[in-house]
Amino acid sequence: MSTVSNASEPVALRLLDREFHIACAPDERAGLVAAAQFLDGKMRDLKSHAKAPGFDRIAVLAAVSIAHELLALRKEHESQEQVLTEGLASLRRKLDGMLDAPVK
Repeated sequence: MSTVSNASEPVALRLLDREFHIACAPDERAGLVAAAQFLDGKMRDLKSHAKAPGFDRIAVLAAVSIAHELLALRKEHESQEQVLTEGLASLRRKLDGMLDAPVK
């Protein structure tokens, strides 16, 4: 998110029926609203299963849950990137071998 500047404008976000006003650049508004809607959904899901559904506790649980998901996705992405890199290197070696082979 951008720091507050003259180009920033406030956007109202609702989390568990609480409204928060956050300044953001106009081009970041849609992403920020989508992120808040995702967070609100996660918080509502956690609240429905919580024994002590205080707002702060739900917010922390949601943050930890989302961070866990993010780290798992990053790890999966890195693994897929490694497989792709190895596959491309193998193809490059094969192509180099074919280009270096004498023509019959």
